[in-house]
Amino acid sequence: MATEPTAAEKKPAPKRTRKAAAPAPVQRLRIKVRAYEHKVLDASVKQIMETALRYDAKIAGPIPLPTEIKKYTVNRSTFVYKDAREQFEMRVHKRLIDILDPSPKVIEALTNLSLPSGVTIDVKMA
Repeated sequence: MATEPTAAEKKPAPKRTRKAAAPAPVQRLRIKVRAYEHKVLDASVKQIMETALRYDAKIAGPIPLPTEIKKYTVNRSTFVYKDAREQFEMRVHKRLIDILDPSPKVIEALTNLSLPSGVTIDVKMA
C-alpha cells in the first residue's frame, strides 16, 4: 500500500521567471568642453545647447566638472633674494554635455559650429 508524502516531504516547485529583453543600448554623444575663461566657456556651451535643441535632441547637462588648477612658483630674483617668490596659477574650467540618441543632422550641425578661440572640445561616441 502506497502512502501519500506529508507536507514536510513535498518540495515546492521552482519558480520560473521570464527574463526581460535587454533594452537597446542608448547611443550618446559625450562633449567635453574646456577653457581658461569661464565666461567664454559658458557662452560656447550655450551655443552648443541651442544648436542641439534646434534639432530636437535630448540633452543631459551642462555638468560642471572640477576646475583643474595648476600652480607655479618662481623666484623673483636670481641668486641672492631666494625668499622673494611669485606664485602663478592657471585654471582650466570644464563642462560636460551628453546628447542622447543624436541624429545625423545634429552631428553635422555641431561639426559646422564655430566657437571662440581658447575653447577646446572633445567629442566621443559612447
